[in-house]
Amino acid sequence: MAPGIADGITFDPDGLVPAIVQDDATGAVLMMAWMNRDALQLSLSRGETVFWSRSRQEIWHKGATSGNTQRIVSAHVDCDGDTLLFRVEPAGPACHTGAESCFFTDLAPGSDVR
Repeated sequence: MAPGIADGITFDPDGLVPAIVQDDATGAVLMMAWMNRDALQLSLSRGETVFWSRSRQEIWHKGATSGNTQRIVSAHVDCDGDTLLFRVEPAGPACHTGAESCFFTDLAPGSDVR
């Protein structure tokens, strides 16, 4: 990563930052995953999303096994520096369930959450 490019990004105590992935053509939010500095560097240098798997404790290139890659159109950091946004051209579904987006479960306003 170029010197200073991550200086404006606030990584959590585990060295991670949430990354929101949005379809550039439709505006649909596809997924949220975590990135560490290495995943961010790899994403920016490859031009495809690369994340940090908290469960496996390893880097994973989105679509490396499924073919459902995400070509980065643009990358942004929010005003607080604690969330990333990637606008992408997806080559298939984003969700491991096969759904286009990981956000397919509705929560109704006024629902009781216990």
